[in-house]
Amino acid sequence: MSLFKKLALAALATTLPMGAAFAADLITVPTSTPVEVPVYEEPGFDWNGFYAGVYGGAQNGSVSGTQYGLGVQAGVNAQFDFYLLGAEVSVHGLTGGNVGNTTYGQILGRAGLVVTDNVLVYAAGGYGIDLGAPEEDDALLGGGVEFAVTDNISVEAQYLHGFPISGGNGKDQVTVGANFHF
Repeated sequence: MSLFKKLALAALATTLPMGAAFAADLITVPTSTPVEVPVYEEPGFDWNGFYAGVYGGAQNGSVSGTQYGLGVQAGVNAQFDFYLLGAEVSVHGLTGGNVGNTTYGQILGRAGLVVTDNVLVYAAGGYGIDLGAPEEDDALLGGGVEFAVTDNISVEAQYLHGFPISGGNGKDQVTVGANFHF
């Protein structure tokens, strides 16, 4: 067989399978393009920054008995991912019990976890002082939960136990309030 015939046969053998492959492909025309549906994620509550609020509560002491009152508070929070650190100052007037009317002030540090975008669970500790008679001060320890109800307003419930430093009147304090976040 001549060299020319061998080359022609080799060229024919390599092009036949390619022609069959082209013939098997279907021609398609797209009729529509896929549409991506936008995903809207509502941003979570921003716990960072300053807040101020009002609250009501009850305080039960071993010497003072059960007292009820209203108060105001102001504080600041810093959120790091799902951790929160904060500080708070509050003062409330108390009435009733065995000692009559008095005023109680407290300084608290808060450390908590942002459980969901709108729920904060925290531990609190600090110092409390009776600003009226009798003269007492306490180390405070407790915790609470805070729920965001709008973009700037949250409601909270808190429990604190007062360990007497002076005065010998251990206290249990339960408060419920609302805060406006700036």
